[in-house]
Amino acid sequence: MCATHFATTRYLKSIKFLIEYSLMSTHYKLDDQAQKFNSQSKVKLTDLLSRINKEKKIERNRNLALSVAAVSAVTVFGIILSL
Repeated sequence: MCATHFATTRYLKSIKFLIEYSLMSTHYKLDDQAQKFNSQSKVKLTDLLSRINKEKKIERNRNLALSVAAVSAVTVFGIILSL
């Protein structure tokens, strides 16, 4: 029982360390982004529009791929049922 308790304690300590490390790294990333945001005083409208258009194109492609996968799955399932 002592070995199990020791292993469990080590496991929980390692999980605690990973959580704290990930929170710290996230905090530093947010600070870096805030500094970058503060250093840029003007926002270019053309950059924002191009970013929005790129995101729309990516989302459209994802939706198309998901639709093709769903139709393919239904087709394969229908073929298997008809046999």
